Amino acid sequence: MDKFNEEVQEPVSPHGQYFNSSVICSYVFGFLELAIPIDDSQTMPLLKDVFLPINPRFSSIMVRDKDGKMRWQRVEVKLEEHIKIPKFPETTNSSSILYDNYLSDYVTSILTSRTPQDKPLWEIHLIKYPTSNAKGTLIFKLHHALGDGYSLMGALLSCLQRADDPSLPLSFPSRPQLNSKYAKKGLFKKLCLDISSFFSSISDFGSSLIKTRMIEDDKTPIRSGYEGTESQPFTLSNISLSLDQIKEIKSKLGVTINDVLSGVIFYGIRLYMEEMNEKTKKSNSTAVVMLNTRNIEGYQSLKEMQKPESKSLWGNQISFLQIPIPKLSQSDPLEFVWKARKLIKRKRRSFGVYLIGLLLNLEMKLKGSESVAKIIYNTMGNSSVVISNLVGPVEKMALANHPINGFYFTMTGGPENVDITIMSYVKILRITLRTLKGFIDERKFKFCMEKAVEVIFKAAMEISEIPVKN
Repeated sequence: MDKFNEEVQEPVSPHGQYFNSSVICSYVFGFLELAIPIDDSQTMPLLKDVFLPINPRFSSIMVRDKDGKMRWQRVEVKLEEHIKIPKFPETTNSSSILYDNYLSDYVTSILTSRTPQDKPLWEIHLIKYPTSNAKGTLIFKLHHALGDGYSLMGALLSCLQRADDPSLPLSFPSRPQLNSKYAKKGLFKKLCLDISSFFSSISDFGSSLIKTRMIEDDKTPIRSGYEGTESQPFTLSNISLSLDQIKEIKSKLGVTINDVLSGVIFYGIRLYMEEMNEKTKKSNSTAVVMLNTRNIEGYQSLKEMQKPESKSLWGNQISFLQIPIPKLSQSDPLEFVWKARKLIKRKRRSFGVYLIGLLLNLEMKLKGSESVAKIIYNTMGNSSVVISNLVGPVEKMALANHPINGFYFTMTGGPENVDITIMSYVKILRITLRTLKGFIDERKFKFCMEKAVEVIFKAAMEISEIPVKN
């Protein structure tokens, strides 16, 4: 222990302190669905030789130094304390549906449980029972204080290999260059855009402040309005979409994949609200869309993530957009895609997210991390849904020679009643719905999301030409 204590440890980032406070305790869960039964004899060597060396934080705890600042302190890791292997009830019925229910109940139990603060903030759960989607399931539970979705998913992907050829690196879809169209515009058009962006930024900054401190969404079938729901049971449900189908809609409408997915989610939410209470289909509801603010092209390799100069790849470099959910009317369902595109495009051009970041940093210096955590908590609580997405590899992966059929993630810790996360893997888009148990009808909510995809796909295929939309 002495050799660890002597090391000079890095400070905990402000966001790391926000996400591990008395107000918020947030985790990122990564789920790997394996094609073969789990051989847990490889677990300890994999964690010791591959996972722990990725970053010292996986071998550290958060402590307050003599100056009152939070730092990462290295400790000796007892791996067996971080590996959880549940035992499901004995049964003569080996039906995968029965194990689906056991797994669902188990996931519900670990979503809201906290990991001990005197040990590194992560756990691995090995589900050695076959379900309808896998022969075994591996769950990584990683505290949000360790890093944001990008850095944590990058760490997880560093433990995986290509199933067809482990000697080759995983590859990912190319990311569009956000500023490429702007760079091609003339001076006058750039000036007009800059002026428009300035006023939009002021407007977004002001509306975000009002939303955080004064105004909250209406109570609806997706927002109870009660405090403390983050500690209540939640359930997970998944929707698997064909990436090729989403690309067909994208090409037909001349938009991005994110525009299509946003439109689908907003439409599905409104369909559910109408189904549960028709009066709420035009209620004021807001989606908080999480953003990664790193200026990078994609995930880094294990060697790159371990370089001393790669500290910028870690921590929580995130912000959020507050997007009003379009109201449901009898008009074309494709309007949800157009409106989502217009709203998100305008918000992305705005500097509002950076102004909010500056304000949070100022609040941190003046009042401390607990005060900022409360602001973030109120932002989530005053909204109706939180949405986040990550890009996965285009090839099938394997973990210690265990081929992976499915890959998805979710987040916990906020007071919102609905979380929606999106993960791409090979040619599948996995939409994961984390919903408040007993308040959200998860089956009906899932059905409405699936219906939204069908209706928007059908409407897109029926148009003869791409409408001109800004």
